[in-house]
Order: sequence, then structure tokens, then C-alpha cells
Amino acid sequence: MKKSLKNNDRFDWTLTFILMLFFIISCAAIYSAQKTGQYGQNFMVKQIFWYIVGSGIIGTVMMFDSEQYRKLSWYLYGFGVFLLIFLHFAPASIAEERNGAKSWFFIEPFGSIQPSEFMKVFLILALSKVIFTHHDKYGIKTIKSDFFLFIKLGAITALPLGLILLQPDLGTALVVIAILTGLILVSGISWKIILPVYGAGAGLGAGILYLVIWKPEILKEYLNVKTYQFGRIYAWIDPETYQSEYGYHLIKSLRAIGSGLLTGKGFSEREVYIPESHTDFIFSVIGEEYGFVGGSVVIGLFFLLIYHLTKTSLDTNDPFSTYISTGVISMVTFHVFQNIGMTIQLLPITGIPLPFISYGGSSLMGNMLAMGLIYGIRYHHKTYMFSS
Repeated sequence: MKKSLKNNDRFDWTLTFILMLFFIISCAAIYSAQKTGQYGQNFMVKQIFWYIVGSGIIGTVMMFDSEQYRKLSWYLYGFGVFLLIFLHFAPASIAEERNGAKSWFFIEPFGSIQPSEFMKVFLILALSKVIFTHHDKYGIKTIKSDFFLFIKLGAITALPLGLILLQPDLGTALVVIAILTGLILVSGISWKIILPVYGAGAGLGAGILYLVIWKPEILKEYLNVKTYQFGRIYAWIDPETYQSEYGYHLIKSLRAIGSGLLTGKGFSEREVYIPESHTDFIFSVIGEEYGFVGGSVVIGLFFLLIYHLTKTSLDTNDPFSTYISTGVISMVTFHVFQNIGMTIQLLPITGIPLPFISYGGSSLMGNMLAMGLIYGIRYHHKTYMFSS
């Protein structure tokens, strides 16, 4: 027998509290960041608007249960791929190239919409359905069936991944790979398949990095790669040398966070100017104004979010919901690790925002869509009378 949770328990109040804290931190940081730039608009007010829209998205998505997610997953995946293809061929009037990338639709009066932010969530649903359906069909695991599942997951991911790389948007492409990796790890695929494939991938990445640093002439001669294309790698390793160009943001970020010391300079008391700090470098603003303590609180809050998402994943008795939760955890974890890591020179700079804190309508709506799935898992969770 099974029974539903009480109405009051069905709503995820813990996740709501965490998101409210992110909302407060985001508004405070964006308000401070926009004061030091030459901006003609109030990004904090816009962020509040996107949080309201995101709350509406959560309220809508959480009404669907896991069975309805499964039915809709391929339609949403196809819609996301269609948007990415249309973006690639869209005229400059609605999809202008900015900063060397064609990643946004520009629609008045809503502003810019980035399809890849939604595609990440649609991909989580599609991959989760494939894993669920595969295990339902193949009751007995074999190396052959595991390899078949691995190929299916890779093929489904390859299409949106390739379209995102064509924009080009390396940061989002890395998030897509992180989502795929997380779901592969919980899919039950044998390590005899995972280790060789990812080992070869790691070896290839290390080899390319070696060539970029020590033998760039090989890449120039045989692959026609230009030196400036590796500017971010060079700036990551030696930002002082490239501080007038590729290393400018990193040097400014290190100075901002370092000058914050233990407790920071105080709200709106920033002294280090970082262009577009309200987006990808919002953690630098927090580090300068609130110091090590403030930065640690933000990181701790993300740990609390990831812990809660993990607990939700473990509590559910529906494998499909577990796969969805894992995909969301992988997406959020990689975003946080990469964004904060790039501001302190732990990782190269990529255009990845800090979830729920950086300004950005598409990013926030995509993350709220993912949270809506988590709310739905909790809301429709069933407990069994004789379950352990």
C-alpha cells in the first residue's frame, strides 16, 4: 500500500527558504555591482522581475508528475534542438552575434533569450527517460546492453552539444558534458566501459593542453589554430603577462577578492572596477564587499542546496525522478565550481554565470525550471506503508 504525504509536507519549504536567501543575496550584489558601471538600466529591478517569472515557472512545472515528465521529455528535447538550429540560421535582426558568439535571440520588449539555458534542462529529461526505458526493457544487465545505453546517451547529447559549440559557447558545452557524466555515473553502466572512454577523453584533453602551452606551433601548422584562440588558457596560467587583454578580468577579480580580506569592505564600498561584474563575476563583488566570511556563506549555501537536492534524490522511490535529480545536481554543481573557480584562478575563465545570483533572465529561468522539476518530485512523492 502507499499513501501521499500530508498537504503541508508535499511542498518543499526547505528549497523555498534556500531560494529566498539566494534572491536576497542576488539583489544586494547586483545593486552594488551596477553602481560602478556605466549602465542605463536597473539590473536589480530586472532580476526581481525574472525571479517572479521563475516562481511562476516553478508553480507550473511542479504540477506535473514523473509520468507526465516522461511523456513530454522528447517533445521538449525536440523543441530545444529546434530552437538551437533556428538560432544558427536566424537573421541578425533577431539573433545578432555579440562578443564573437551567436547565442541569443533578441526579442523586444523582453530582451535576450538564450535557448541553450533551457536545452540543458530538456536534455536532463531526455537522458533520464532513455535510462529509465532502457532498464525497463533490459532486465538483465550485460556489457553489451550497457554499451548500447552508453551509445544512446552519447548520441542524444551530441546533437545539442554540437549546436552549442557552433555558437560557439564552450562554457555551456562543458555544462552539457557534466550533465551527461553525472547521469552516466548513476545509470548503472559498467565501469569497464566508463573508465576507458573517460580515461581516453582525459588523456586527449591533457594532450591538447600540453600542445597549447608547450608546442603551439604544432596546432598552428596542422590545425590552423590562431594564438589568440588560446588567450584564456595563457591568461589563466600567467594573468600578469596578459592583464591588458585576456587576463584583465582575472587580475581585477583576484584584486577584488583579495582586498576583501576577512570581513570585506562593506556593502557598496567597492574600489576595484570589473566590467560586467553583475553577471559572470558577481562572486568577485561578494568577495570584495563581504570578504572571506561572505564568500564562505555563499559557498555554504550552495552546499546546502546540493545536499538538499541529493536528499530529495535519495528519498524518492521512482528511478526516473532520481535520474532527473542527478542531472539537476550535476548541472548546478558544475556551474558553481566553474564560476567560483574562474574568479580565483582555479579554472580558466568561461562564460558561466553563478546560479541564482548572477544577473540573467535566461539563466535564472533555466535554473528555476530545473528547481520546478525538484519541487514536482517532492510534491508528487508517494510513501509506501511497509517501506524501510
